[in-house]
Amino acid sequence: MTELTGMKDFENVLLEANDGIATLTINRPKSLNALNSATLTDIGDALDVVKNNEDAIKVLIITGSGEKAFVAGADISQMRDMNPIEAAELSKLAHNSFGKIENLKQFTIAAVNGYCLGGGLELASSCDMRIVSNKAKFGQPEVTLGIVPGFGGTQRLTRLVGRGKAKEMIATGTMINADEAHRVGIADEVAEPAELIDKATEIATTIKRNGLIAVGMAKYVIDRAADLPLDLAIDFETQMWAQTFATEDQTEGMTAFLEKRHAKFTGK
Repeated sequence: MTELTGMKDFENVLLEANDGIATLTINRPKSLNALNSATLTDIGDALDVVKNNEDAIKVLIITGSGEKAFVAGADISQMRDMNPIEAAELSKLAHNSFGKIENLKQFTIAAVNGYCLGGGLELASSCDMRIVSNKAKFGQPEVTLGIVPGFGGTQRLTRLVGRGKAKEMIATGTMINADEAHRVGIADEVAEPAELIDKATEIATTIKRNGLIAVGMAKYVIDRAADLPLDLAIDFETQMWAQTFATEDQTEGMTAFLEKRHAKFTGK
């Protein structure tokens, strides 16, 4: 295992890294990995460690502990008696943690091993890819509790599946299976449960061989320019493309191609 700078013991998550790939596991299996404020704080702190260890971590896999759930949602036992101010604070805490996922230079993969509901789907939607077990279930059931999604579901789910499907899933509160999640664009790949982490690791291994700067910049352009008019998005892409030519990785990548060898990227 790789030693990480700034690493500490977390109460509700596990973080480990090996050979350029880190795994962040939501570790509350008795509560189906439900997200309370302490867990959201741990997620944010663990992501800070990932961000500060770019030399050691090229790809991050996020998954849930146990066989039943990725994350079954936010912790209802904590939310039930909240007032509007407390609810807003919890929402902001979740947005802060999930925003850190999106803003990482490292590529992120959600390995969804079971129930992925409410805050769980909002967490998975923050990742760059979602590799899912064929036993996984997905949904935004907040309306069945008398509330609306508050951790980004109305926005990120809409960007994944479109307005109509997002409204259907949120308004009905019903669950969909892995095949339907793949069909509508939530899941990028579906795997057997026993092969889930191996599949996520296989994809992570392919990604980590590429330049961290280029991968990080590519995801940045995709995320930031997706809602711009096409002409502005193309201009933005051109600016980012040009910036890569100021990096050592660009020189190494093209030199390696011409020399018919594998590039040795340094992230510089």
